[in-house]
Amino acid sequence: MGDAGEGLIDADARIQERIDELEEAKKKKGQVLHGDPERLREAESLRLARTELERQLGATTHEVRKKQLKSAIAELDSRLKALKDPPPPARKK
Repeated sequence: MGDAGEGLIDADARIQERIDELEEAKKKKGQVLHGDPERLREAESLRLARTELERQLGATTHEVRKKQLKSAIAELDSRLKALKDPPPPARKK
């Protein structure tokens, strides 16, 4: 019986570690994009789109389509980079 209990404790510890890792990643992501919820939403949308394009790139065999997908991924990368840069200061009138 002791071994089963230790397995549960180990599983609980791994789950708690994973929760802690996810919370830390969430904090870092918020800091990178300066806490702006709209920028966070847009960045997440771009990351999801990039993941989908990478999946399509891996599945396609047509060279022209591969070129299109690589171009689209590069565009998403540039948009993500622009989001990670701090926003310009507001102009005073």
